[in-house]
Amino acid sequence: MNTNAKEIVKSFYNSDFIKDTTVVETFVHPELTLIWNSTTDGLSILNYDDLSDFFQEVRRSYADMRIEVSHILQDDNFVTIRYKYYIRTAENPDEELGIAHFITIWELKDNKLYKGYQISQPVTDKDDTEKSYHRVKV
Repeated sequence: MNTNAKEIVKSFYNSDFIKDTTVVETFVHPELTLIWNSTTDGLSILNYDDLSDFFQEVRRSYADMRIEVSHILQDDNFVTIRYKYYIRTAENPDEELGIAHFITIWELKDNKLYKGYQISQPVTDKDDTEKSYHRVKV
């Protein structure tokens, strides 16, 4: 059992994805597979290069990005995390917007994110984050 798996996942999600260009290299296994089901794009299967490209696009698109974690649970070498992305745009840096909710299950290998199973959905007007998004087991 990898007792550090939860801390590795926490560190990944606490990273500064906008300013730190080494996040993927630091935390992601070169043989990564991320299976991502989203309400906007359906099923996507990403590898290491795809994830690296994704974060490059995030850096180009947003002035700042913050992740708020509500749940993080570990079972052996698997870590499940529930979180929400918040962004700030260059055009309006004073306003932070919640953009999407995620739940991801990570398998770690060699102390890096190796296989992921992720579900996401965009934030909507009907979100009640004050009652439904409290922190548990973080």
